[in-house]
Amino acid sequence: MVRFKRILLKLSGESLMGEKQYGIDEVRLSEYAEQIAEIHKMGVEIGIVIGGGNIFRGLSGSSKGFDRVKGDQMGMLATVINSLALSSALNSKGVKARVLTAIRMEPIGEFYSKQKALETIERGEIAIFSAGTGNPYFTTDTGSSLRAIEIEADVMLKGTRVDGIYTADPEKDPTATKFEEITYDEIYTRGLKVMDLTATTMCKENGMPIYVFDMDKVGNLKKVMMGEKIGTLVKLA
Repeated sequence: MVRFKRILLKLSGESLMGEKQYGIDEVRLSEYAEQIAEIHKMGVEIGIVIGGGNIFRGLSGSSKGFDRVKGDQMGMLATVINSLALSSALNSKGVKARVLTAIRMEPIGEFYSKQKALETIERGEIAIFSAGTGNPYFTTDTGSSLRAIEIEADVMLKGTRVDGIYTADPEKDPTATKFEEITYDEIYTRGLKVMDLTATTMCKENGMPIYVFDMDKVGNLKKVMMGEKIGTLVKLA
């Protein structure tokens, strides 16, 4: 039995770079597709949001002279490119995946609606939600929180390159210790940068649990679905 029946999987665009300095690492993309296909075959209903940091990050663009709104729009388009790549990789594994965009851009992807998203998932296809919320000033983390709530997911899985939430950045502080579970309020009071404040608050107010784990280690996604405690669960008190 799987731990969660329906999930929203948030993937990092930067992780898609793999060993590269920019763009999409085909090996990492294939590994992601393999892991997702594996749990799909177990009967898990899947929605996915993927960032665009491997191509363009709106906020960093604005610090280099880009207009913030245009920079965020460029970032949204980067997420569409990644979504198309993941969709193609999943198709090559024999899994049907549909790209839904928060901005109209047929025939690249279908325009998002909750009804269309649910119909896609209930048909047994994977729904990939791209272009964030369709609005500037909102991160893909916030887009993930919104989509998780809309599709009535059991959990939002945040796949990162770190194996959970720590008291400090484990890449910078060797004394940092990992949480097995943590509340939303603890994240606020400790000032931990799990997701942006808007995304975390949306999940808290709608009772959406978040599970943070290392997606870059092949096999971890299945371990999460089987109930192995390899990451950190964020929940209400």
